[in-house]
Amino acid sequence: MLKKIGLVLGPALFVLFLWLPRPENLTPEAWKVMAMAAFMLVWWITEAVPLAVAALLPIILLPIMGVTTMKAATAPYANPVVFLFMGGFMIALAMEKWNLHRRIALNIVKLTGVNANGIILGFFIASGAISMWISNTATTVMMLPIATSVIGLLSEGHSDHKGIQNFALAMMLAIAYGANIGGTATIIGTPPNVVFAGFMRETLQYEVGFARWMMVALPFTILLLLVSYWILTRWLYPNRLGRFDGAEALISREIAQLGPMSLGERRTLFVFVGAALLWIFREGWNILLPWLKLSDEGIAMIATVALFVIPIQWKSGNYVLKWQDTEKLPWGILLLFGGGLSLADALASTGIIALIGTQFSLFQDVDVLVVLGLTTVSLLLTEVMSNVALITIFLPMVGGIAQGAGINPLEVCIPVTMAASCAFMLPMSTPPNAIVFASGHVSIVQMVRAGVLLNIISILLISLIVYPMIRLVF
Repeated sequence: MLKKIGLVLGPALFVLFLWLPRPENLTPEAWKVMAMAAFMLVWWITEAVPLAVAALLPIILLPIMGVTTMKAATAPYANPVVFLFMGGFMIALAMEKWNLHRRIALNIVKLTGVNANGIILGFFIASGAISMWISNTATTVMMLPIATSVIGLLSEGHSDHKGIQNFALAMMLAIAYGANIGGTATIIGTPPNVVFAGFMRETLQYEVGFARWMMVALPFTILLLLVSYWILTRWLYPNRLGRFDGAEALISREIAQLGPMSLGERRTLFVFVGAALLWIFREGWNILLPWLKLSDEGIAMIATVALFVIPIQWKSGNYVLKWQDTEKLPWGILLLFGGGLSLADALASTGIIALIGTQFSLFQDVDVLVVLGLTTVSLLLTEVMSNVALITIFLPMVGGIAQGAGINPLEVCIPVTMAASCAFMLPMSTPPNAIVFASGHVSIVQMVRAGVLLNIISILLISLIVYPMIRLVF
C-alpha cells in the first residue's frame, strides 16, 4: 500500500512544487531542483519503484526543466567513485565464485577456540573482516549456514536450554552486527561510504583516500566490534556454557570439505591482497614513483581487469571471472550512486546547499554539538529507511550546514556517513538484521534491546573517537 501511495505522491509533489509560488531567496532553477528532490525523496523513502529507477530521474527532469544540459546531468553517473565501488564488487564476485570467503571465515572462527564465547567472538571477527571487502548481505548469507550448523551440533543433548538459547541468539546477532560494523572500516565496505567519497569529490572537490579513511574508521570498527561482543555475551545474553567439545571437530570438518585451495582461490587471493596493499599504501607509492599516479579508482580497475585476464585454464579459456559472472553484480547500486551525485550536483550548482549553510551560521561556536546532533539524526533515520538513500539525501544538507557553521565538512560528513551503517535495532533496518531475524533464533524485542544500547554506544564512539581522529588525520 505504501508503495502505491508513493508512486502517486512523488509526481504529485513535483507538480505541486512547480505550481506553488517560488520563495524569493531561491532562483527559478533552484526551485525546480527542489521539486525534483521532493519527487526523488518520496520514491526513495517509499521504495515505490526500485531505488535505481528513481535515481534515473535527474537524467529526465534536469534537461527538460532547463536546469542543465543532458551532458551535465549524466556526468555524475560516470564519477570515478562509481568505478571504485564496481571494482570492489568484482573482487567480491570472485571471492564468492571460488569460495574464498567461506575458507577465510572458517579459519578465523577456528583460531578463536572452542569456548562458547570464543566461537561467538570468531563469528564477530569473521563477519566484520569479510564485510570490509564484500557486501554485508553476502557476508551474512554466507555466515548463517555455518552458524546454524555450529548451533545445531553443539546444542544436541545439552541440558542448559537457556544457555543454548542465549548462545544461538548471540551468534545470530554477532553475524548481523559484525557485518554491519565491518563495512564501515573501508571506503568500499558499504554503499554509504562510497556515496560519501563521491559527494566529497564531486561537490566539495576533495578526495578522501582509502588509507586515510581506514585510519579514521578502523579504530572505531575494532572497538565497536569488541564492545558489541562484550555487551551480548557478558551483559545482555550470557550463556555460561564454557567449552564445547564438538566445536573443533565441526569447524575442522567444514574446512576439510573445502579441500586444498583451488587455483581459482589462490589467484583470487593474489588479486585481493594486491589491491588491498595498493589501496592502503597508494600515497607512499605515488611519492616513491611520481610517474605512477595511482588512484583508488585506478587500482579497482586494475584488479577488475586482472580478474578477467588471469587464467585458470589457458587452453580452455577459463579465467578467474567470466562476463557471465557479472550477472550477479548489483548494477542498480551503481546507478543509485550516480543519481545521488547528480542530485547533489544540482543542489550545489543552483545555490541550495549554500542557502542551507547560511541558516546555521549561528552555530559556529558549538561545532561538537552540531556533529553530535546530526550523527544522532542519521543513526535514527537509518533504522527506518535505506542507508544508501539516507546518505544520498542527507549529505548535501549536512555539507551545507557545515559550511554555514564554519565547520570543516569532513568533521560532520564522516560521522554522519558512519552512523548510517550503525542500524542495530530493527529487522527491517538492514538486510543482515532481516536475515538473522528470519533464522528464528532472534525476536524483535531481543534485537531492539541490544540495538538501543549499541546505537547509543555508536554515537558516543563516533563523537569520542572518530571526530578527534578526523581532525588528526585530515
